[in-house]
Amino acid sequence: MLGSYRAELLKLRKRSAVWVLFGAGLVLSLIFGYLLPYLGYVTGDENPQTDGIPRSEVLRGLLPERVMDNTIGGFPVFAGALALVLGAIVIGGEYTWGTLKTILTQRPGRGAVLAGQLLGLLTMVAVWVLGIFVASALCSIGIAATESAPMNWPGPLDLLEGLAGGWLVLTMWCLAGAVLAVAFRNVALPIGLGVVWILGIETLLAGVVSSLLPDLEFLSDALPGANAGALVFSVTGMLATDAPPGVRDAVGGERALLTLLGYALAFVALALYTTRRRDIT
Repeated sequence: MLGSYRAELLKLRKRSAVWVLFGAGLVLSLIFGYLLPYLGYVTGDENPQTDGIPRSEVLRGLLPERVMDNTIGGFPVFAGALALVLGAIVIGGEYTWGTLKTILTQRPGRGAVLAGQLLGLLTMVAVWVLGIFVASALCSIGIAATESAPMNWPGPLDLLEGLAGGWLVLTMWCLAGAVLAVAFRNVALPIGLGVVWILGIETLLAGVVSSLLPDLEFLSDALPGANAGALVFSVTGMLATDAPPGVRDAVGGERALLTLLGYALAFVALALYTTRRRDIT
């Protein structure tokens, strides 16, 4: 398995699509986390986006003390969709290109090959999270220095908790893309179904349940997106009024953590079972 893991890391490092997806997530995080809010702060009363919000509060949201909010605030929806695409193209690409049959003629078995691929994906997701955090921290430092504002950072445990929570959210979505790729043995269909679910279907279901079927709220609270948003809400401690799309206190932080772990383990088990029991062609 270690050989498969090292080979997967080499492929991921050299695959341009992986870095394009990371770049897209990074750019989206910086635009919505820093660029647009800072423009709203600079323009002040002339910007309708900050109407009724004190300029000091707008600035505070850009400083190092709120760096974790801006780092993982977009993970449940936008970055989560990109992580799902990552899992789909890495696992599904082996079926599309026909390379999986060649790999399996070598020494590793199906389980070892899949384990190496999944571990490689989890490692790359960690790189994504750390990269976005570093970029967000640099932006926070730059804005604080420009505005002569204090540089108060969250505590080490708070930073670790936030990064771990963000990693789990992206990991869950990445594994969802991987299990869809194994199920459909291609790339396009898993990406289409997964992205539509994240960006549309789950939000629509939650809205319908909250407005028309409140007795079924327990079902919407069990969905992966709701728990991803609840975990981010819990570890950042942001206010509901400041929360980005998909981040809300649908359930408690501990329940969200256990639910996401359950989804991740279920996705791994399904992918492993399907890979070992079904023809790869």
